[in-house]
Amino acid sequence: MKNKKNIRFLSLEEIKKFFLEHNEKSFRAKQVYDWIWKKHVSSFEEMRNVSKAMINLLNENFFLEKISINKEQKSSDGTIKVAFKLSNNEIIEGVLIPTTNRITACISTQVGCSLACAFCATGKLGFTRNLTFDEIFDQVAILTKLSEENYGQSLSNIVYMGMGEPLLNYKNVIQSVEKITSKNGMAMSPYRITISTVGISKMIKKLGDDKVKFNLALSLHAATDSKRRSVMPINEYNSIDTLIEALKYFYEKTKTRITIEYLLLHNFNDNLDDAKELCRFCKNFPVKINLIEYNPVEKSDFQKSGEQKTMEFIEYLEGKNLIVNLRRSRGKDIDAACGQLANKGK
Repeated sequence: MKNKKNIRFLSLEEIKKFFLEHNEKSFRAKQVYDWIWKKHVSSFEEMRNVSKAMINLLNENFFLEKISINKEQKSSDGTIKVAFKLSNNEIIEGVLIPTTNRITACISTQVGCSLACAFCATGKLGFTRNLTFDEIFDQVAILTKLSEENYGQSLSNIVYMGMGEPLLNYKNVIQSVEKITSKNGMAMSPYRITISTVGISKMIKKLGDDKVKFNLALSLHAATDSKRRSVMPINEYNSIDTLIEALKYFYEKTKTRITIEYLLLHNFNDNLDDAKELCRFCKNFPVKINLIEYNPVEKSDFQKSGEQKTMEFIEYLEGKNLIVNLRRSRGKDIDAACGQLANKGK
């Protein structure tokens, strides 16, 4: 495989050029490209309208690697967690989440994570490497097929909220979105895609400069520097003030409402003073707030906020005319809920 290229790293124009150089019609490139990105084949031999001679030519010059399902688990609530095996046998995880009005795929962008947030199982794994754009794309392709097989419908939404920090893998994440939204790919609307970040200010500004069309979610979890820094080391270099500045910039460039994710932790960030600080943060730009139930993680002393405190927190925010959604945990029994992805599905 030394001299072969990964064909998925080539553009349609580059594949056309290759065929012309080998005395083949350029329209053959579009056929091959469609098999790769629309029909998601795993080998050149699966391309049914391509001649044997052309398949041999492709095999001589290129390789086609795909991620695969290593293990699949189904929760009592219908959530499906998939452990994906990469070409070098590393494992990542993704989740398929069915609700009454949507099917959401939660996908990963890195093998492990370097950010070590105190409440997250993935952060305890450490960082191995970034995923390539085609590995990110493959998760969506596989989860789309599983959605159709299990729920009788395709995906309605994609969230980049699995393992890893998307904005530390910026180029591959953006390329994967381009493939997913392209008419030559899955043709999904970017408005149905959400990228979640712990808050890397300069990269949030870059999203604004690039005028992205997808949605942005910020994992905030505490609205003061002292509290946030104690559970999210990234805050040391991305303070609340710098995040506010970056998100203002992002909104000015894109006019896209920002989603604030806030994990409610018992006696840490769930009192009314915390709610006031959250309101103060959110007054700077149009937002909606997702309050998230904490899910148990090994070697963590955190507990989820009680029902009464949760309701009081919501009532305070809604009293300030903020849009609030309480996200109940899905897939807890298979460690598929928010913050629980830790490669137990190997």
